[in-house]
Amino acid sequence: MKVFKGLVVSWATLMLLLTETSSFAGQCRLEEFETRVSGETECLLMRRYGSTEPAVMVVWLHGNMTSGNPANYHFPIAQKAAADFASEKLMSVALVRPGYPDGSGESSSGNNYGRGDNWNLTNIAEVGAAIENLRHKYKPKTVILVGHSGGAATAAVLMGLKPKLAEAAILVSCPCDLVVWRTGRARWSRSENPIQWIDKVNIAAKVIALTGTSDNTTSPEVVTG
Repeated sequence: MKVFKGLVVSWATLMLLLTETSSFAGQCRLEEFETRVSGETECLLMRRYGSTEPAVMVVWLHGNMTSGNPANYHFPIAQKAAADFASEKLMSVALVRPGYPDGSGESSSGNNYGRGDNWNLTNIAEVGAAIENLRHKYKPKTVILVGHSGGAATAAVLMGLKPKLAEAAILVSCPCDLVVWRTGRARWSRSENPIQWIDKVNIAAKVIALTGTSDNTTSPEVVTG
């Protein structure tokens, strides 16, 4: 009888552990807000630079990295921004979007869908939740999103999806009109079209879209629609 009771207790404990593992499988077990932060269900890698009591937090989002390289080119940019604006009490955070490696041997959990059609609502919500967690942790007065390419599309949608998430966004080489951008290319079925979220953006938010004169991937009409 004692053995049976012991087995029941052990089985109940095992089921509890399995349930906890399932519930938090993708979230960060060791969330230190230095190299990782939890999203809704995933654990996103990151690098944090600058003030730990920030007046301003700038969040950098990388592109789709179709080259196959690690998603870390924004790390030194984020680090330099923190150094250049140290007097402004700037915190600079480079996030690694779901499913991407950061070059350290680790990857953010989640699916990057072959580094293509991947700024869907699931992935965008993960990034948004991670930024919300960072904002709750460090309590900056102002949050600015800076996205490049697919990261810019992600930031653009977030400005409409979560209007209170950030006070401003800088969109670099944004494929903000997905329909126009995919003309002549294979159709994407998962990704959100950022231009359709414009009406939901906080009217007080500042959004700047930039594209280079030699950019043959995201021309001005693709950025602004």
